[in-house]
Amino acid sequence: MLRTPAVKVEHLTKRFGQVSAVDDISFEIARGSCVGLLGGNGAGKTTSIAMIMGLLLPTAGRISVLGEDMLAHRFRVLSRINFSSPYMELPHRLTIAENLAIYAELYEIPDPKTRIAEIAETLDLVPLLTRPSGKLSAGQKTRVGLAKSLLNNPEFLALDEPTASLDPDTADRIRGYLDNYRTETGASILLASHNMAEVERLCDDVLMMRAGEIVDRGAPAELIGRYGRDTLEEVFLDIARTPGGENAPPAEAAQ
Repeated sequence: MLRTPAVKVEHLTKRFGQVSAVDDISFEIARGSCVGLLGGNGAGKTTSIAMIMGLLLPTAGRISVLGEDMLAHRFRVLSRINFSSPYMELPHRLTIAENLAIYAELYEIPDPKTRIAEIAETLDLVPLLTRPSGKLSAGQKTRVGLAKSLLNNPEFLALDEPTASLDPDTADRIRGYLDNYRTETGASILLASHNMAEVERLCDDVLMMRAGEIVDRGAPAELIGRYGRDTLEEVFLDIARTPGGENAPPAEAAQ
């Protein structure tokens, strides 16, 4: 019996006035896979993630997450999904422990104190638990956001720049943890990142966005070969700088 995809997006569109932030995109994320969502600033990545997570209503299109229609029944899956973003601010006056406790209650996590202690240990947040969120560095805020996103052991996890502002050693450990988490739990991940090495390491498949549209997709190695480049970063630059890319394949090759 075929399993339903973790995420299925059909003709998803979001307009702000006359501007199309996301323009008729369709794709699927298989269960247990990690899919990269790449594009320059303003390409539509964050808007797409917000709609998939039920935080923003689309202008048109359909979204299914873990088999549920997000426009009609999103509350059925909210306890099974989560996300992190460096653009999401936690209440500044509350301590890290207090913020995480609130989210643990929202997600109805059994034994929240134990779970918070576990994730704080994993992400090296124990010394910060009593510190107000407003007193954190950018990298510390990134780790707290990840802790929040992993509290409920989500089956689907959307990550927007999950290693932003982290030093190389910490970022490497976070990538290793996310890779192991997916392998051990079978979770599905949608990853938006400007770190191409990170995408090559974690992602099975990559969606390339430009001006609200998906202009190409494929496994990292497949895209590198298709564009005749040595790295995914070079492919990204081709697509971002030139419509179709300097070494882009014929349109039919990208289907």
